[in-house]
Amino acid sequence: WPGTVEVTYSQDKSKDIRIMLHELQNSVITAVLLVIVIMLTVLGGRASLFIGIAIPASFLAGILGLHLAGLTVNIVVLFSLILAVGMLVDDAIIVSEFAERRMSEGMEPRAAYSLAAKRMAGPVIAATATRVAAFSPLLFWPGIVGEFMKYMPITLIATLSASLVVALIFTPTLGSMLGRASAPHAEHKRDRTLYMRTVRLTLRHPLATLALALALLVGVIQAYGTYGNGVEFFPDIEPDFGLVQVRARGNLSIYEKDKLVRTVEERLLGMEEIETVYARSGEGQQGSDEVTEDTVGTIQFEFVDWQERRKAGVIIDEIREMTKDIPGVIIEVTKPAGGPPTGKPITLEIASADPEFLFPAARKAAEIIRANPDARDVDDGLPLPGIDWKLEVDRTEAAKFGASPVTVGTAVQLVTNGMQVTDYRPSTTDESVDILVRFPEERRNLDQLDELLVNTPSGAVPISNFVDRVPVEKVGRINRVEGSRVVTLTANVAEGAQSAAVQQAVIAELGKADLGAGVTFKMAGENEESADAQAFLMQAFGAAIFLIFAILLAQFNKFSSVLLVLSAVVLSTIGVLIGLMVMNQAFGVVMTGIGIIANAGVIVNNNIVLIDTYDRLRREGWAAYDAIIETCRERARPVVLTAVTAMLGVLAIAFGINIDFVERTVMIGAPSTQWWIHLSTAIVFGLGFATILTLIVTPAALMAIANLAAWRDRRRGARIARREEKRARTAGEPPASWPGATPGAQPAE
Repeated sequence: WPGTVEVTYSQDKSKDIRIMLHELQNSVITAVLLVIVIMLTVLGGRASLFIGIAIPASFLAGILGLHLAGLTVNIVVLFSLILAVGMLVDDAIIVSEFAERRMSEGMEPRAAYSLAAKRMAGPVIAATATRVAAFSPLLFWPGIVGEFMKYMPITLIATLSASLVVALIFTPTLGSMLGRASAPHAEHKRDRTLYMRTVRLTLRHPLATLALALALLVGVIQAYGTYGNGVEFFPDIEPDFGLVQVRARGNLSIYEKDKLVRTVEERLLGMEEIETVYARSGEGQQGSDEVTEDTVGTIQFEFVDWQERRKAGVIIDEIREMTKDIPGVIIEVTKPAGGPPTGKPITLEIASADPEFLFPAARKAAEIIRANPDARDVDDGLPLPGIDWKLEVDRTEAAKFGASPVTVGTAVQLVTNGMQVTDYRPSTTDESVDILVRFPEERRNLDQLDELLVNTPSGAVPISNFVDRVPVEKVGRINRVEGSRVVTLTANVAEGAQSAAVQQAVIAELGKADLGAGVTFKMAGENEESADAQAFLMQAFGAAIFLIFAILLAQFNKFSSVLLVLSAVVLSTIGVLIGLMVMNQAFGVVMTGIGIIANAGVIVNNNIVLIDTYDRLRREGWAAYDAIIETCRERARPVVLTAVTAMLGVLAIAFGINIDFVERTVMIGAPSTQWWIHLSTAIVFGLGFATILTLIVTPAALMAIANLAAWRDRRRGARIARREEKRARTAGEPPASWPGATPGAQPAE
């Protein structure tokens, strides 16, 4: 560059992307290490090796799936890999744990892993299918949010499918080759542990246990409604830049506008926590909902690194305070919202077929929004004050002179924009140039308009003989939605305030106000996107439940088992809501919603493992009580392991911790983790509580179902016994003996 030219860079997104990718890569490493540590601790080195192979193999399959779909690695893909770390080892854990148990009983490794692959194939395939079914509906997410989040289901489906192949083929193969038989030993006294004592207690009181779980669900929902932090669309991410809009009214020249913008710019340049400032004086972005009509300039500023400054919200409040004394301007300071662009938090559309009622209704709505203490930077969306002159032609009077509106319009063009007489195309271009005719500038004014002469068959006649000049309110632009004129009001919300709560408060006040006949209103922007996302996630959750229902019905062939598994998914929301209250977080429509759907796959997996083992023992002739006790003894460890690994995968992100293994530093609250904190919180707390409920409530439910079946059998047996006894008395024969009934027994009421 020439020596007199200074070049600086601002808003370098490549730097931010590199930092975010690096932080998420560290999170992937952290998740893998945590999962490996817990497997080494519980299962030992050899089994952990067999299971650990599932991680890189599944990762490669996921990346290959993205490549085949024409997609690239991004922050959503990296977090999907973090989320997958804890789930893709679940299948291998189930197979390896079963084989390890059989080897501890004296079975050879080859036979143990072969039996594990055969015995666990059904539950593992069903469990993986349910996890894939949970994420599959997300592939059809429409709109901007869908474009943003579609990478997650694609990545997870590819990695989870690969984990199934690893668990049923590679893990048994390696185990049979490298596994080591354990010395036979007596069964540990696990029935004396606190968990087994708790299970025995719940089996004695199964209905009370189920009632307590239901009461806990209702109580937690009510508690969150009272003490929770409400609902939000996307999490609030610490931004790296902000925007100042300088607004002023009046017929200002470009130099006057620039002077106002410079006044604000100079105050920002004195702040140490702002790295670069880019100012633009003029009309702003025309047609943008973010820039109002009275904007005379915009200033974009970039913060220094987030570790070297205060929170962006504090800095923005300080900017508002230090610029509020500038006379003649309105200063609006905003920061970018997290997630896809949706406009300002409050975007209200006032519509009316009759323009006479539209502007007064918009003014009244603006006052209602300004009255809310959490609303900031309210813009009423109305045109700037000004006057347009409307020429009303008296057709009757004009006809007396032989004039028409066409001749009047032609004459008026001479004192306004000019009348086109021809066009000309220069030899150097393909585009034509219009040739216009109009009066000199000194004769293009309102006085000249009143004195304008119109040529008629009767001669030149003053236009004032049949034209009235009427002042009307100036309208800069006209917006229509579904045929009705619309005025869009916008506002920001105060730092820390929930936009959903402010929106609901504004809607409630508007419902009480009299806006005029035929005037309607609706919240658009973020509220509309949030409602659409919420509606889709509900549909996706319903579709996932239906797919899981079909898979479970094919696996168990019993409605009672299917309903039992699905009830565990509903109960998992207890942990999600408790986690949000403990972490002081709002319910994120997108992130928390996806977290609940992700939990469904793991919870169903754990219940499949329990119920499949219970059904097998019942088929072998075990009594219901003994089968449940044995199931809890055998399957408690894999259930806990699968849940813990899924939780550990996102545990660090849930608490905002990022470990840099290269620089050997630990960061808390990095922007890359803020994206996923809500989703991770839902998984950690949801799975934590769901696992406890699975190990306690599911056995109680199985006992209740067995008791109900036994009661029905006794009732049916008693009825049969009564009929047989009556028939025997009539025939004079001794009554037959029926299982489950005693002679003369009465059916239960």
